[in-house]
Amino acid sequence: MLEGKKKSRDVECKQLHVVIRRFRPSDGDAIRVLFRDGIEEHINPTFTHAMSQPLYMGLSLLLCVGGYLLGGWVLAACTGGAWLALVYYCSYELYAGYVKARLRTDMRDIQRSYLSDPDNSFFVAEAEVDGRSECMGMVAVAGKTEPGSGQRYGELFRMNVSSACRREGLGYRLAQTAIDFCKERGFSKVALETTSTQRAAVALYEKMGFTLTHTHTHSHTLTHTHTTTESPQWVTNLTRVTILRMEKPL
Repeated sequence: MLEGKKKSRDVECKQLHVVIRRFRPSDGDAIRVLFRDGIEEHINPTFTHAMSQPLYMGLSLLLCVGGYLLGGWVLAACTGGAWLALVYYCSYELYAGYVKARLRTDMRDIQRSYLSDPDNSFFVAEAEVDGRSECMGMVAVAGKTEPGSGQRYGELFRMNVSSACRREGLGYRLAQTAIDFCKERGFSKVALETTSTQRAAVALYEKMGFTLTHTHTHSHTLTHTHTTTESPQWVTNLTRVTILRMEKPL
């Protein structure tokens, strides 16, 4: 029964006529909900990724065995559970803290942050569902200046597609819209940052011609003020998340 409903929903999504346009002030609340949900859904995969690392699997076993030897099964369960809780807390805080920071800054006033400068823009994917317009995705672009050379380039932000419309090419369309905007502005390249756990996003960017330029784990330097997170560095370190910098020349 559930499978039948899911299949029906998939067919529904394929039949939607999705239009990509510039952000309107009336989109604000729906876009912020989509942004929050899209970011926070990475919490569980990040936790699973961290705990599947050989180092963490070995440490979990060591803590449980140590707890058992020192105090029996109760202490073994407590030490193992505390370790799992700590890693999950870090996975949660990394993304939830990021969402809180963004909702207090650029996502609080999208019009001013992305549409008051001709080198910036914010695009929304919209579709009509049951007679109502719904936001199905988003992407933002901010114009930046390359240190040293002084060349202008575009930085891609806030790439997000509703879970109801994934694997239908909407992510590709949004990214291409951002790239076309950068070409129109005469930028030398498009750059972005994503995380190692977002494999589908990385695969999409590689398919579109982006290449990895460098990696880091400094969460507080996530591409300037547009992606600063409030999470302490040790939180990022414990999640075993690597931040990937990718670029595409134009």
